[in-house]
Amino acid sequence: MITASAVKELRDRTGAGMMDCKKALQEAEGNMENAVDNLRKSGIAKAQKKAGRSAKDGNIIQYIHPGAKLGVLAEINCETDFAAKSDTFQTFIKDIAMHIAASSPVVVKREDIDPAIVEREKNIFKEQALQSGKPEAIIDRITEGRLEKFYSESVLLEQAFVKDPDKTIKDLLTETIATLGENINITRFVRFELGETKNINGSD
Repeated sequence: MITASAVKELRDRTGAGMMDCKKALQEAEGNMENAVDNLRKSGIAKAQKKAGRSAKDGNIIQYIHPGAKLGVLAEINCETDFAAKSDTFQTFIKDIAMHIAASSPVVVKREDIDPAIVEREKNIFKEQALQSGKPEAIIDRITEGRLEKFYSESVLLEQAFVKDPDKTIKDLLTETIATLGENINITRFVRFELGETKNINGSD
């Protein structure tokens, strides 16, 4: 039997609605941790459903690092002006701008990287693996592993979030979509560093 106190505890821990909490506990046969996991999975599922919806509102955020030698401009979109003004959205866009300043991503998503650059990096990684004397049978696996590391360092959505390295920016985005109840897109960004002569953002 699912008690009211258990439902309240799950609600306090997750912020989900009472009925959702009761259902999650029933599905988890009363196991609190499994119920938390179920609600997290449910939130992700709901967020993914929202991902296809049009997001044409939002904000352009600016962040200037202390010392005024490093700055970021980023366009982050949501569906409504109401959501754009919410504390949840404002906190999210500030976190994203600070993360870009700290972690120097090149593009928003891996599809934004020029395929010629990906191919060049792949060839370099393969040659490095060959020269290291690794068995031929595992060269491709090593190459793919190093390419994934390249993506995790260069692609904003795949980078570890500087304020919580246990999650990626994609995880943070998904959580925020679930919380806000609207689709959110990190559309584009530019990172400026004093003395730098080129725009490192590969997207238009």
